[in-house]
Amino acid sequence: MTWRGSTTVSDRIFACLPYLLPLIDGFAFGNKYLFAKFPVLQLFYLPLVPLMQIYSLPFASLVIFFALYLGVVRNENISHFIRFNAMQAILLDIVLMLCGLVLPILAKVQIAFIAETLYNMVFLGVVAAFVYAVVQSALGRYAEIPPLSDAVYMQVR
Repeated sequence: MTWRGSTTVSDRIFACLPYLLPLIDGFAFGNKYLFAKFPVLQLFYLPLVPLMQIYSLPFASLVIFFALYLGVVRNENISHFIRFNAMQAILLDIVLMLCGLVLPILAKVQIAFIAETLYNMVFLGVVAAFVYAVVQSALGRYAEIPPLSDAVYMQVR
């Protein structure tokens, strides 16, 4: 199910912004192994350093999370396109939080290279989802990430 309508340039920009949340949270997964082997990859995060410093303040991530959910997703005065993308970014961030809880446990139980592979896969998956979602949003299209988009459509009407 895809909602069609015209999106303004400002709608497209505001639809892209929530995806910074999972991108910043995904940094921890790349920082664990991938950035140690390829330090040049950290340069891609250089423009996000000011945001990462704000995000690292106590309770900042929780405040941003609830501000997005209550202030954007649940606000029907905001266009469906922005609310859809905000909710999808929130769900992507929740998936990252769950990975952040499960992967350290698996890293202790499994062989080291498996843990490294899992951390790198999560990081690269987040970066791929970020790029895909931002490009689609910038083009004014709904970014359909199959398992997440169905849940988003149920939440955002």
